Amino acid sequence: MHSLVHYLRLPLCGLLLVIGGISTSQAQGKYMTQKGTVSFFSSSILEDIEAHTEQAAAVVDLQSHQIAFVIPIKSFQFKRTLMQEHFNENYMESDQLPKSTFKGKILDLDAAALAKGQSQRVTVEGDLTIHGITKHMTVAGALEQQKGTLMVNAYFSVAPADYGIEIPLLVRENIAKIVGIKVVMTCEAVSQLTVK
Repeated sequence: MHSLVHYLRLPLCGLLLVIGGISTSQAQGKYMTQKGTVSFFSSSILEDIEAHTEQAAAVVDLQSHQIAFVIPIKSFQFKRTLMQEHFNENYMESDQLPKSTFKGKILDLDAAALAKGQSQRVTVEGDLTIHGITKHMTVAGALEQQKGTLMVNAYFSVAPADYGIEIPLLVRENIAKIVGIKVVMTCEAVSQLTVK
């Protein structure tokens, strides 16, 4: 999992190599994006906290059933600048821990149904790393194949405390203990890949 973060400093083909080991002739069934959308939301008594990014890089390999994505933490955008500064400096420490990653496997993929353009509910199991801490988790999601693209959707919850994210006592009651995370990605088919 830690090597995944290293490979995303390279072009996205590095991520493809991590999960698929593909060459120029075997890219069929693989999809990728560098513009995936990830958002999170937490509701509290005083103020709701919401942010999103459109810079998640992801690869889905339908042949091996593997999926991986990386999110640059500083790419999350908030409505208020001060909230964004606190998120990066006080909570996520994004200068020292700049990325969040997920690497997992689709457990119940029906490739034939997916190829017919049917939306399919799936379960993904894997390792989510946030704030330098990795937790194993199972997430429900949906896949849909359309004209050379693969739509990926998921919604799940995490507890910041599980990832060592400390909330200052002064604002602890104002921040929800559970944060909802939404993933929406349109991945393009990888038809040919040249690895240099």
